Amino acid sequence: CNNMSIIQVDTLQKRDGSTFPIGKIGQVVQATTTTEVSNTTTSYADTGLTASITPTATSSKILVTVHQNGARSQSDQNNNSIYLKLLRGSTDISQIFVYSLYTGSGIDLYGASLSTSFLDTPSTTSATTYKTQFKNFVSGGHVRLQDTAAMSTITLMEVLA
Repeated sequence: CNNMSIIQVDTLQKRDGSTFPIGKIGQVVQATTTTEVSNTTTSYADTGLTASITPTATSSKILVTVHQNGARSQSDQNNNSIYLKLLRGSTDISQIFVYSLYTGSGIDLYGASLSTSFLDTPSTTSATTYKTQFKNFVSGGHVRLQDTAAMSTITLMEVLA
């Protein structure tokens, strides 16, 4: 018994007469890294997680999904934590985490994953690079990502208008 139906329409219209946008995924790019990185400063440093996509239209949006794994905040300094942010090129577009893995008084903390999704509107058809950066909350602290070769991923999906 086949109970499948197919409905085909050209346009869906709301009560006010406007139409629903019909979005499609144009392309998907994924990059990974297992290279451990550490930071002992309060300045942002690259995590090694980066990917580029070339949108097919200026009206396209890019859905960025980040899974930054192997996070570790060491007890070198009390009251430390990891700050993690997402950038498009050199522009900050999202503060992913603030005060993640807060050490309190002298303990090492390990986290499974620092993850986020962000819908960006780059308004370009040029190659666009996304990456993450991280830092310590306090001077003298020590934070790591991809600790023990944990795999981090970044996925870019072009959502067509």
